[in-house]
Amino acid sequence: MAGLLTDRNVLVMGVANQRSIAWAVARAVVREGATLAVSYQSERVRPRIERLVAGLDGEVTLLACDVSSDDAVAKAMKRLAADMPVLHGLVHSIAYAPAEDLQGSFVETTRDGFAVANDVSSYSLIAAAREARRLMAQGGSIVTMTYAGSHRVIPNYNVMGPAKASLESNVRYLAADLGPAEIRVNAVSAGPIHTVAARSIKDFAGMLELLQTHTPLRRNVTADEVADATVFLLSDLARAITGEILHVDAGAHAVT
Repeated sequence: MAGLLTDRNVLVMGVANQRSIAWAVARAVVREGATLAVSYQSERVRPRIERLVAGLDGEVTLLACDVSSDDAVAKAMKRLAADMPVLHGLVHSIAYAPAEDLQGSFVETTRDGFAVANDVSSYSLIAAAREARRLMAQGGSIVTMTYAGSHRVIPNYNVMGPAKASLESNVRYLAADLGPAEIRVNAVSAGPIHTVAARSIKDFAGMLELLQTHTPLRRNVTADEVADATVFLLSDLARAITGEILHVDAGAHAVT
């Protein structure tokens, strides 16, 4: 039986380790029949990524891509084109803020920290979409990852809140810009997931415990559930959906 992404080429950007959402997405798109490419931050982490993808079916294209550099993004996409002249899906699962700007009060956010958080977590989607569209001659789907801190105050989320708000605005503007080329742009707003990156948020465990008792489903979500929703947005089942923020948070957005 064919999968939802059979005969599709999909690039997942931001794989860092086995607990990352990007890795869950990578596994899901392979399960659904796609040919996979993976990008990671620098060559320093390549051995770790090689070990991860070794267990997947089929060949996987690996790309180092520092998304804070337009030149690096362009070069990564050029390398990708050698293996995937046509790209059908792009998953942007990248976020970063300096640790010191995730501590203390938001009002103490530094200018440099704010700039870095928005550059890496938000602008990088624009940079990736600009280059990926050249490979999406048959149309395609771009999906990014956001969080509820984009539209309401989440304790200790600090500078990442404005960065995610910017990211969601980018989704809408890119959807309008790329729609005539049959390229859809959406975001998944995931509930909190215990990834390595989440450890930098103070009292993250307390946040998980609270939501487990307050969401309509009375539980938290998993990276695999976020990955399944991402597969849906990448697939033809979502062919009329663009500019959307899809909540995968056990219903938390409806009651909090």
